[in-house]
This record gives sequence, structure tokens and C-alpha cells, in this order.
Amino acid sequence: MPDTSSSRDDPFADLFAALPDPRARDSAGAQPDRAHPDAAAERSGPAANGETGPLSRREFREAAGRGADAEPPAGEPTRPVAPAPGPARPASDPAAPPAPASPAPASAAPVIPASAIPAPESPAAPIAPPGPVPAAPLAASTPPAPDPAPSRTVSASPTLDDLFAARQDDGPDAVKKKKRHVGGWIALGVVVLLIGGVAGGGVWAWNTYEGKIREVMGWEEPKDYEAGQAHGEATLTIAEGDVPATISKSLYEAGVTKTSGAFYDMLIKTQQNPTFYPGVYRLQQKMSAEAALAALKNPDNKLENSALVREGLTIDKILPLLADGLSLPLADFQAAVAKPSDYGVSADTLEGWLFPATYTFNPGVTAKDVIAQMVDHTKQALDDAGVPEADRQRVLTIASIIQREARYEDDFYKVSRVIENRLNPKNQETFGYLQMDSTAQYGYGEMHSGKVSTSKEAQNDDNPWNTYKHTGLPKGPISSPGATAIDAAMHPVAGDWLYFVTVDLDTGKTVFTKTYSEHLKAVQQFQQWCRQHPDSGC
Repeated sequence: MPDTSSSRDDPFADLFAALPDPRARDSAGAQPDRAHPDAAAERSGPAANGETGPLSRREFREAAGRGADAEPPAGEPTRPVAPAPGPARPASDPAAPPAPASPAPASAAPVIPASAIPAPESPAAPIAPPGPVPAAPLAASTPPAPDPAPSRTVSASPTLDDLFAARQDDGPDAVKKKKRHVGGWIALGVVVLLIGGVAGGGVWAWNTYEGKIREVMGWEEPKDYEAGQAHGEATLTIAEGDVPATISKSLYEAGVTKTSGAFYDMLIKTQQNPTFYPGVYRLQQKMSAEAALAALKNPDNKLENSALVREGLTIDKILPLLADGLSLPLADFQAAVAKPSDYGVSADTLEGWLFPATYTFNPGVTAKDVIAQMVDHTKQALDDAGVPEADRQRVLTIASIIQREARYEDDFYKVSRVIENRLNPKNQETFGYLQMDSTAQYGYGEMHSGKVSTSKEAQNDDNPWNTYKHTGLPKGPISSPGATAIDAAMHPVAGDWLYFVTVDLDTGKTVFTKTYSEHLKAVQQFQQWCRQHPDSGC
């Protein structure tokens, strides 16, 4: 390319000359395509029709400086128009005409009138004074060289794509920031895992060592009610031969004391050994252990001609209570229960048929009248639960086990489900035995020994009530169930439990499990509680 620079060259004008003319638009109003010079040339003016080609901004400014109506000076060189490009030929083609070494003569192309040159709207640089400007020759077959591509193309009106593209080219600081963000998320994840592990360990420790933790931290729940909390009414029956530990448990079951050991612990702490007389006593709910003792010593609280039969008692415990409460001979009651058929019961004994409740009779009542009323009450409870007459003995047997095994009424329906699951023929191949401690204790005579655990002798004794030795249900009921236990026997809750164990004898908390491994963990929890409470009847 020949050197076209001169002392009059304007570097800013040269810069702007490389930009497309915003006023030169096609019919759709689009900017000339800088990336395709041929397409831009087609849209830039009348060169395609054989007229003069497009002028640069610099030529526009110089033409404007001569005036809109001025004629070009004589002899001033004009810009030749490049002929229409033909088919491209290789550089080595001998037929290709050589590029001209000097500008074509002025007469080779028509002159563009000054009136055809539009005046610039806003010149980017001072207009040079009029004068002859040598025109840069154009090669016959060489299109104008495109502008060098900038490192980043940014449109006059930035778009969202431009903004996002700019963020992708951020420098090292942005990389560091991203790394800091990733590190922050990793640190947060570690903290969450640590907190979760600590929380899980805390739950395990609390479930396993709750008693010790409360003791060490001073968080122990009070085992006795405060004075002044007593309200309502409760009744307690003391049977012949009951000891302080048995009475303490009976007070808790009647809702008088807060825990099963509160009354007994108070007697040990104060070194008292009072005499307790059989009978029914009127007390209150939520009494302190000392207040309960004072009420039992007061003869005015002993009820006459009445008897309280608690749930879960056996017939050999119920009859003495009736005799003491009603002032009737024990032999009369033993004779009254000798023939179950006298009361419409087709069973060997009336075990389970003497409904637990508080009974008050008029003077002159007989033992047989009392037994008849108790059996009728049981029949009514069976009818209320929807038990068919043919299933009465079976349902009473299940209900009697539930009454002895469960501590809370809500657990009655779960224990009922465990019994049904174990009796399911599908599970007989795995278990084959109901394995209820209460049945083994009843058959061996340990029912009222004060211990919840079954001795090895009772588990190995071959009697028809021992469900460790015999499959299915025991021979008959093992105690007198209440209305809730009867209803639970008929309507077990849904569940897949096969095991349960009471892990806290004071609160009655019971854990139900499906697998044997889970059951063993609950047994260990119970054993731990027993080690911490050696005098609680484990």
C-alpha cells in the first residue's frame, strides 16, 4: 500500500474513519455490517450503479469545508470508483492483471458534485481547511481491509449478554472471591455435621443416662407432690398381708402419690413403721406422701360396708378384700365362687370375671349377691366392647394379660397388637410362644411377689398358663381386667411390634420394638434403670 499520510493527517479522524457511519442504514434501519465489508459496500451508496463509491468521514469533512454549493477546484484529484469485483483468482494466476502502482488519472472516473455530499451532523474533530487532498488509490480487485477486531466487542447499548460476558472475564480477584464462597459453604457443611453429631450423641446419652444426668445437674424431677396440691377424691384398698412397698405402689396407681416409691421412700427416710389395717380408705388425688400417711392413720377415712377391687388382681386377692370390706366371712365368698355356672359362665373358675370397681352394699347383703353383681358388671363391659358371647373367655384372657403387662392405658392397645402379632400363624415359625412374664408368674404363683421380672423357676415350670412352655394363649384369664383392657383386646392399634419392655417402673415408660436387636437395647435400658433403683421391684 502506498503511503498516504501527510502533515494534514488527523489521527482521530483516521480512528473514526474505521467506524461505520451511523447515518448509513439499510431499508430496515440496521447498522452496516463491519464484519462483512462487501455487504457494507453494497448498502453504502450508488457505487453498485457505476457511480462514485463511498467517501470516508475525512473526505466528507473536507468537502463540507469547501461549502455545500462549491464546485471542486480545477485539477483537484477525485476519488476513483473501484470496478465491480469479479471472480476471485489465485495470486499465482498469470491471467490476473497486476495491481496499479499509481493512482488512476482524474479523468478515469466521474467527479462527485459537492452538492451530493451531505454535511456532517457533528464532526468528531476540527474541520481541516480546504485544499487538495490526494485520493488513496483502490486496487481493482482488492476490497477494503476490515478493521482489526477489538479484544471485546461492546455494543453502543449494552445488553444483559454483554454484562454476563464481562463477568466471565473477571480477573484473579473474582477467582479468589469464588474460592472464598466455596470455602464458606464447605465450612458451613462441616458445622452442620458437627452439630448434628453432637445432637445425636446428646439424644442417645439422655435416653440412656437420663436419671444420672438429672442427678448430676440437679435437674431431677420431684418424686413427691407439694403440700396443698391435693384435690378431688380417691380410694385405696389395703388387703390382708399388704406391706409398705405394696401400699406405696397402690397409692401411686390410685393417683394419690406422684411416683410408686414416694410413700415407701418417705417411710424409710423418716424411719417409720406404722401398722396398716385392711379396708377401703377415702383419700385425695395428688397428696404428698406424709399427707397420705396421716389420712391412712385417721379411722374416719375408712369406709364401712364397701370394697374397692383394683384392676389386675387375682381372685385369691379379691375375695379377702370383699370379706374385710363388707364384714362377711371369707368362707362365704369362697363357696360363692365354687360354681361358675351359677352365674352363666362356662369356665372352670371365675378368674377374670369379677369386675374391678368400688362396691358399696346395703347391710344384710350376701356373698353370692356380691359375686353375682360383679359378674354382671363384667358381662356388661364385654357387651360394650362388642365381644360376641362365644368369644368372651378368649377376650377376657387377652385382656387380663394386657392389664398385667401395660402401665398406661394408651399402651394397652399396643400390647394388644403385640399379642395378636405373636399369635399370628406367620410368626409362629419364628416365635412359637407368647412368652409373657405375667402368665409364667401366674402359673407358678409369683403374681404378687412384688417383682416384675420372672424367675427362672417360673419360666421353666410346666403349667398350662406358662406361655414360655406352651404355644398360644394360656389356659384362661390371669387377673380381672378393666373396661379399657377389654376394649383394647377387641380393638388393637395398628403396628408391627413384636416386643415391648417397661424401662422405667416409676413412670411406666414402655418401649415397643419390631426386631430382637432393638428389644435387647431396651432391655439394657431397663437393666440400667434397675441398677440405679435397686429397691423398686425389678
